[in-house]
Amino acid sequence: MCVPVAGSVQVCWFEAELGSLTRPAGSECPPCVARHSLWVDEGATGTDRLFTDDVVVNSPRGHAHGIAALEALVRGGRNTYTRTLHNKSNVVIDIDGDTATVRAHDLAVFVIDDSTEAVAAGIHRYRARRTPAGWRFDALDVVPVALTEALARAL
Repeated sequence: MCVPVAGSVQVCWFEAELGSLTRPAGSECPPCVARHSLWVDEGATGTDRLFTDDVVVNSPRGHAHGIAALEALVRGGRNTYTRTLHNKSNVVIDIDGDTATVRAHDLAVFVIDDSTEAVAAGIHRYRARRTPAGWRFDALDVVPVALTEALARAL
């Protein structure tokens, strides 16, 4: 749901309803950050549907400028782990015309091998802009909050 606040700024909250994004008629919000989680966890395909060509990413794993560098950064992480699972929450979106800022909490499980995993928490700060193809993220800063050592898997 998007609600206008001071000036032309809108604050948006995403609500899941049968797996789809809902919002008031006529309102337009940037892409759901859940798609970013799926993009990371399921192989980083369709990057240009989420990010601009000139995207800039800063994370504990490194820095990337542009789609090719971002895909390489994500592949490096995927090659480190057997599987990952990211979950976003507390998503707040502030829209100002054709730009937006997005803040989300991220909890991630990194499956290291059949017997160990690690858990991480962080804050993702996105910047988005409206392009002719729709909303795309043009910046992402990942701020780490916590990371465990390798843990024994119970499953």
